[in-house]
Amino acid sequence: MEGTNSAARRLELWGGIECTRNRVGDAYFDQLAWSGHDRRPDDLDCIAAMGIRTLRYPILWECAAPDDPQTVDWSWADERLGRLRSLGVFPIVGLVHHGSGPSYTDLLDSAFAPALAAFAGRLAERFPWVEAYTPVNEPLTTARFSALYGHWYPHHRDALAFARALLNQCRAVVLAMRAVREVRPDARLVQTEDLGKTYSTPALAYQADFENERRWLTYDLLCGRVDRHHPLGHFLLWLGVLELELLWFCHNPCPPDVIGINHYLTSERFLDERVDRYAPACQGGNGRHTYADIEAVRVRAEGLAGPEILLREAWKRYRLPLAVTEAHLGCTREEQLRWLWEVWQGAAAARRAGADVRAVTVWSLLGAFDWDSLMTLARGRYEPGAFDVRSSLRRPTALAALARDLAQGRPPDLPVLAQPGWWHRPERMLGVSAAPLPESAGPSLVITGATGTLGRAFARVCTARGLLFRLLRRAEMDIANRKQVDAVFDRYNPWAVINAAGYVRVDDAEREPGPCFRENVRGAAALAAACAGAGIPLVTFSSDLVFDGQQGSPYREQDTVGPLGVYGRTKAEAERRVLALHPRALVIRTSAFFGPWDEYNFVTAGLRTLRAGLPFPAADDTIVSPTYVPDLVHACLDLLIDAESGVWHLANQGETTWAGFARRAAALAELDPKGVQGLPSAALGLAAQRPKYAPLISERGFLLPPLEDALGRYFRDGPLSAPAPTPDPAEQSVLACAH
Repeated sequence: MEGTNSAARRLELWGGIECTRNRVGDAYFDQLAWSGHDRRPDDLDCIAAMGIRTLRYPILWECAAPDDPQTVDWSWADERLGRLRSLGVFPIVGLVHHGSGPSYTDLLDSAFAPALAAFAGRLAERFPWVEAYTPVNEPLTTARFSALYGHWYPHHRDALAFARALLNQCRAVVLAMRAVREVRPDARLVQTEDLGKTYSTPALAYQADFENERRWLTYDLLCGRVDRHHPLGHFLLWLGVLELELLWFCHNPCPPDVIGINHYLTSERFLDERVDRYAPACQGGNGRHTYADIEAVRVRAEGLAGPEILLREAWKRYRLPLAVTEAHLGCTREEQLRWLWEVWQGAAAARRAGADVRAVTVWSLLGAFDWDSLMTLARGRYEPGAFDVRSSLRRPTALAALARDLAQGRPPDLPVLAQPGWWHRPERMLGVSAAPLPESAGPSLVITGATGTLGRAFARVCTARGLLFRLLRRAEMDIANRKQVDAVFDRYNPWAVINAAGYVRVDDAEREPGPCFRENVRGAAALAAACAGAGIPLVTFSSDLVFDGQQGSPYREQDTVGPLGVYGRTKAEAERRVLALHPRALVIRTSAFFGPWDEYNFVTAGLRTLRAGLPFPAADDTIVSPTYVPDLVHACLDLLIDAESGVWHLANQGETTWAGFARRAAALAELDPKGVQGLPSAALGLAAQRPKYAPLISERGFLLPPLEDALGRYFRDGPLSAPAPTPDPAEQSVLACAH
């Protein structure tokens, strides 16, 4: 944020850490604790290394003075702000972020505003070098969630409580900045708000007009524009707000030095009185009409206004400097990249149109937790950001690479940006299924193994994620034939290759070591050499069967391999050759597939047998980590886009015997688990020896959810109990991988 005269400066990249500490009942939900940032000050070094020089950073009132307004613990602030200063990073200090303050106050307490101001003044005295503040983040949004919808404390659900919560927070902003400016007169207010837009059917145009005026209330109040003549002035007075309360802002204006626009794909809404078209969960009303309130992107043929239009609207209304203070999408990696890039381009376009747009903020640098429930449930649902914190490594994602490019003024070089985000594709509309992208949509992935479960799963997920791909059969490319591989590369010029082909019949491999070696070792090595020569990534797959099961604890990536059978030996050798030929390759070790998109996997076969009233035999002395195929495929694509390499273990969290796995599935299907016949593996007549104990865990990051979560989704999405045809032996990949 150095300097305010930005006419000649290029668009800046700022950063932000999701730091909500909201209250639900008597429980506080703390993003800083969930992400681990409260215990990791060296996160700031990683952020500075990205080239970010301005950071929205929390020094939260309820954390520094939780029990007594006169007793403030500055130790956390001293360490963190001192570190930012030494790194040359300018903080925009936030004091309340979607919170209601410490337990001794709340958004409807008349003491809230002066108490926050007192805290702000003390902070400014301790850190007089801090120049920029956001005393209260998104007052309008917080007032809606806390006092109109009742999601957060103090859990009111009426319009007057909403208005008072909004006024109280805005008054707190004014008083806090007044206190800060007594110490530092040039301190700047960066006021954030979620700026959406509402559309509607003609019958609900009056409600849309109201909401489109309401979205500006935070800024209008701070700019001293709200009196009885304001478009919402009579409404506020009708609710019971006193005219003196509105005039206080007119007499004490505190216009933002930077208007911070937070905008999400869900911020733009559509109102429709034809409620029979929509799920009950999105239905509500205003006392005059019952209507559905849904994401505009899902129903509006014209699409969204988007960042450029909203920034231009804000500029036209206020003529004050602007910044996008949150740019984040909880979605798959390529969609996160596409959204950040679109926001950046929109901000640049608004600048070209004359708006004074200073910056775009990469939000949720460390990711965010449980926003799918608006932080009302602590379920651990995580959305990675520029870093993935699901391991001690604090792994940078592709967003970090894009952020570095933007911060340094470089055009991004990410193939996935060539395809449109889901909010531009036909499947954004309700009732429209995803379809493969046209060949003209840009560079493609090459995926081998078109007849196998894994290859077909990649094709399905790539279609849903808007990734252009070529799914190849062996007749189109024999992976062990280098000439054919080179010809395919020349034809399609892929940006990456996913090898989902190979010999997967574990027991047959004992009788056919030659074909197994050809497909699993020579084929993988040929692809590795070709990808290395072309300078592109390769993803290939290995197995838990590379281990001997004697370790007695779950296997990590660095543990010594010791395969017991032919199949495991080919996979271990393939790992060695692939990484020797192509160190940038990504080798995924996984285990015990099950999934919703085929009839032949272990769970589906077992449930069908049990439903038929027959016993289902399964090993009760072999412990594995079952892997839900959709989770595996999504995680692999994210790791590929993140440019990860080396060996990764990907399996759902948890371990079980095969018999125990079948019984858990039976219980969820409301079948009798006693129908599962637990047997020693030696009694199953298997030709290949398996490790008795080979569950997989990762030292690089737990990317897949727990097994119980995956099983629940299997029953939501999985194939039903119709009898399956006899599988073609060449397509039995899932059963074979289930050893």
